[in-house]
Amino acid sequence: MEGAMEDHGERRNMVGNDIESMMEGRGNEMDGDYYYASMVSDTEKGIRQPLLLRKRTMNTTSQIAVVGANACPIESLDYEIVENDLIKEDWRSMKKVQIFQYVFLKWTLALLIGLATGTVGFFNNLAVENIAGFKFVLTNNLMLEHRYLLAFVAFASCNLVLAAAAAALCAYGAPAAAGSGIPEVKAYLNGIDAHSILAPSTLFVKIFGSILGVSAGFVVGKEGPMVHTGACIANLLGQGGSRKYHLTCRWLRYFKSDRDRRDLITCGAAAGVAGAFRAPVGGVLFALEEAASWWRSALLWRTFFTTAVVAVVLRGFIGYCRTGKCGLFGKGGLIMFDVSSGVTTYNSADLVAVIVLGVIGGVFGSLYNFFVDKILRTYSIVNEKGAPFKILLAVTISLLTSCCSYGIPWFGTCTPCPSNIQEQCPAIGQSGNYKNFQCPPGHYNDLASLFLNTNENAIRNLFSSGTNNEFYISTLFIFFASVYCLGLITYGIAIPSGLFIPVILAGASYGRIVGTLLGSFTDLNAGLFAVLGAASFLGGTMRMTVSLCVILLELTNNLLMLPLVMLVLLISKTVADCFNKGVYDQIVKLKGLPYLEAHAEPYMRHMVAGDVVSGPLITFSGVEKVGNIIHALKMTGHNGFPVVDEPPFTYAPELVGLVLRSHLLVLLKGKKFTKEREPTRLSEVLQRFGAFDFAKAGSGKGMKLEDLDILEEEMELYVDLHPIANKSPYTVVETMSLAKAAVLFRELGLRHLLVVPKTPGRHPIVGILTRHDFMAEHVLGLFPHLMPHKKA
Repeated sequence: MEGAMEDHGERRNMVGNDIESMMEGRGNEMDGDYYYASMVSDTEKGIRQPLLLRKRTMNTTSQIAVVGANACPIESLDYEIVENDLIKEDWRSMKKVQIFQYVFLKWTLALLIGLATGTVGFFNNLAVENIAGFKFVLTNNLMLEHRYLLAFVAFASCNLVLAAAAAALCAYGAPAAAGSGIPEVKAYLNGIDAHSILAPSTLFVKIFGSILGVSAGFVVGKEGPMVHTGACIANLLGQGGSRKYHLTCRWLRYFKSDRDRRDLITCGAAAGVAGAFRAPVGGVLFALEEAASWWRSALLWRTFFTTAVVAVVLRGFIGYCRTGKCGLFGKGGLIMFDVSSGVTTYNSADLVAVIVLGVIGGVFGSLYNFFVDKILRTYSIVNEKGAPFKILLAVTISLLTSCCSYGIPWFGTCTPCPSNIQEQCPAIGQSGNYKNFQCPPGHYNDLASLFLNTNENAIRNLFSSGTNNEFYISTLFIFFASVYCLGLITYGIAIPSGLFIPVILAGASYGRIVGTLLGSFTDLNAGLFAVLGAASFLGGTMRMTVSLCVILLELTNNLLMLPLVMLVLLISKTVADCFNKGVYDQIVKLKGLPYLEAHAEPYMRHMVAGDVVSGPLITFSGVEKVGNIIHALKMTGHNGFPVVDEPPFTYAPELVGLVLRSHLLVLLKGKKFTKEREPTRLSEVLQRFGAFDFAKAGSGKGMKLEDLDILEEEMELYVDLHPIANKSPYTVVETMSLAKAAVLFRELGLRHLLVVPKTPGRHPIVGILTRHDFMAEHVLGLFPHLMPHKKA
């Protein structure tokens, strides 16, 4: 395909070792282990291009990538075990004590991930509660002195400074830290190695940017960013040490592989959910249902251990704070809404109401996802102009949010405090159901109880049981409309921002509206309807079922609600699926990340693997000339090269295996060359190299071609590739259906899938399938007649 961009460096269809002739046949084709956004051809006008298709030069793959960062090449991860001679020899020489060290270290790292994520989760909540508490205390004190204008100036100024600081951290420090982070973690666990999404700088900005953003009063949550934070912590601990800073040892070498890091990052994502919601079982199910693309029973057990550690850490810190030594932490921060005191008996009429809530959640959720897509595309026009514009956009949204939070409660009416409540009315401090605002003693302002409050406390007020008449219907309508709109326009600015809290707030609002309207016809109180409304909106937006169900049950501490929550989630997801995809799936697609779905597209069933492999294909001989390897590495960005033995080494051309670019660089740097073209004994190679020498580098850069110092006379020497070639790469016959190959590729977590001929007597390899070959843009670019047509 003229001008096509070759993905992941691994697709070459011209067999042979003549590099010069290969390069002459390249035409305008650009290659490399990259997923370039510009690969969509002019014939693909029916495909909606992601924002990354705009002409940019670097992609931070963060939420800011959607709203204006430049794009960089995106590579695949090497989840496959490379079974070469060196690795096999290392396995044979491994003793029982080394196996014990490996298993022990895995569990130790899982423990450390749980401890670190739980500590960070508590620190986030402690900081937010104290910073926001100080802001509200200052505002309330000024209002008690009837200095209302000054109170607004102080309130808006605090929010403005916090918002500008959070945006500046993201814009200048780590753009990959902006947004939720869940789409990036999903992409990584799918096999996409996007730039800096799990870097230490991203972790730092994610933690402190989330604290500043939530404290600034934005309608965002810290729960989504906690998933990204847990994944970053796991990635940092799983680096296997650092050769650069000499922080490595024999034990840590076991984790110099993407495969083991994937397991740890899955544990980190689950720990993030457990740290955000105090829902350890929900965290495990979230990792299984939403985050991970690959799962096994041993990983389930280790993930459960990690989330249990998080729960214990949080419980210990909360017990300590109950002594009053945590400042303004009070009740809150770690959202735990205990509605177990509510009666959960229900009849057939209640089931009808729950079904209606599910339909409403599905409609509102799909509409929410539609607007998120539109708004992110709009923000990209502003944010791609540079960091100052990102900060300006965040400051503008902050001012608007401050005006709503402080101004709307003035339209509320002062209501006398109920006489039959145990809670103090009006509330004293930054938390409580009954906010005084400007009302006289003994009265409260229900609008202020929702608007002039932290997001967690507002949810707690909506979920509270025994308060059926606390909020007017008009108040709930105003709050729902405001939160729905503010949540939409806030997501996508340059701050760490989660979607869980805005969605829960909006869903709880319309859920309580339904509960208030049906108060005389139902046995369920308004607080339980708020929980069901939140569940319906979460299901309609995020399209998760099992994990959300368990998270909500762990949040509300009421197992009796299980049938109702299950019903409302199933209905809302079913309704919303009729319109569009889940919000995280939309964002992954919006960023142009080459995400492999669990199922193949229907048109792939009518194609075979040989239809999509494209040239040129570069192969090496088992004993190859150094100059040929250097030239191929210079002229291409390919990361996988088939190794083929030909006569006189074999009777007929024979596929030896696959060799990786990173392994070739290590081999060339060792300069184990020979003057004659003959294989090298394994014992001689083992004297110079070990399996650890070929381990993949961590977040730091690995070896590059520029690091090699090959002399001119060495270019004519030979090097044996047999010891480092993967002798058992996954292969498929060229006549296998593309749909079947796509499922195999994803389920095994592959980076390269070799295509071999069906009939004997031909060259032993036809081509290589990579992630790009299964993307709709590539397939439909080759065969535009297969493009599905939109209905009139």
